[in-house]
Amino acid sequence: MLTPSRPVLARHGWVQAVAVVLAGLVAMGVLAALGLWAAGAADLPDGAFPRVVAATVVTAVGGTIELSGDAGGLAESDAGLTVIPLSVTLTGALVLAAGFLRPLRHRAVASIRELAGWAARIAVLWLAALLALSFAARQTFSLSLSDLGADELGDLGDLGDLFGVSFEVGFTTDVPATVFFGLLWLAGVLVLALLVARGAPLPGRLLRFQESVRPAAYAMVVMLLAWVALGAVVGVVVAATRGHAAETFAVILLGLPNVVWLALTLGLGATWNGRVDGPFGLPMPHVLDEVLRGEEVAALNLRTLAEHDGRVWWLVAVDALLLLVAAFVMARRSPARMRPWEHPLHLATALALTVLMICLVGRVSAEYGLSVLGIGDLGGDLGGEVFLRPELWAAVGLALAWGLVAGLVASLLALRVRHRGEVTTHAEG
Repeated sequence: MLTPSRPVLARHGWVQAVAVVLAGLVAMGVLAALGLWAAGAADLPDGAFPRVVAATVVTAVGGTIELSGDAGGLAESDAGLTVIPLSVTLTGALVLAAGFLRPLRHRAVASIRELAGWAARIAVLWLAALLALSFAARQTFSLSLSDLGADELGDLGDLGDLFGVSFEVGFTTDVPATVFFGLLWLAGVLVLALLVARGAPLPGRLLRFQESVRPAAYAMVVMLLAWVALGAVVGVVVAATRGHAAETFAVILLGLPNVVWLALTLGLGATWNGRVDGPFGLPMPHVLDEVLRGEEVAALNLRTLAEHDGRVWWLVAVDALLLLVAAFVMARRSPARMRPWEHPLHLATALALTVLMICLVGRVSAEYGLSVLGIGDLGGDLGGEVFLRPELWAAVGLALAWGLVAGLVASLLALRVRHRGEVTTHAEG
């Protein structure tokens, strides 16, 4: 005779897990392909485009791509790249979270064994997908010095052609690091999905924590998605009115959260340190490139940005507005019996963790260099460097302060809004 739990488990078995993982991979792959196509990557030689798409998906889930260069005995090259395409990351997280939660909806309680079994099915298939992507994301290009352009190399290009200097550049995947961070990313997505979704079931022992965690976590997700939606609208307007539509849509499809979540932290008063040197730079907006381009490390904050464009002070107003909306959402979803001092504490903690996450995933680092017959410098005229790093703990401290103030407003709102009801505790089924 069937036990009551078997029909429930049948609703999220292996077939459903395959559908969830495939949906996540397809969504990430399509978005990455469209973004890379808009950026001009479809013209890469040797049919490299699919492999570059695979590499983009790998980096989006925390995987590691290693760049390589071999210029032979007459030349030397060096390169490195660290950046996460957060548009692809966000899309995959939303699709996987929705697929993970779908079989669990309309239930109040689920056992730890059931949740762990459902998550394990997805994790096993995700591991297989990570391995496939890791071995697919490998490519090598053969280039001559002339391929780099005469304007950048000048007489050095002719010298390299005279001696027949050519070099190979490529990328490969660090498989162990990709598997580790890819599984860690998946675990974070699934845990966050359970924390945020009001209708997601939890084990009976954990129900008492959802009153304090879920409203604040949901409010932060709403705020982050609001920033992305606002940035998408601004990006479309810029593409329609200022030209360079392809480049703008490439940024939207690949790195929109990189830009708007950076703006979120800047509006809170945070400072990022960076440098832009060489022909490459930060793609959008142009004012970031203006502040950071130079020989020394530059501070990126509201003051330095305002020296180039005074409109950046609007970031403070946008931050304040969206944070108040998040505070209202949190108060609306919190039970009425919550004490007034708990709202500031919960919102400040949630905002500090959110800013910490942005600072960790929003870092940018890229460098390259080339030297031929001892002419040129791996870090000089034939090289370039782009990096952007936050002043981490100062940013987290500012987030705590903003969260406390907005949480005080939320505690006042909690007295005037109609709550969605209190969470009742059920025995674990």
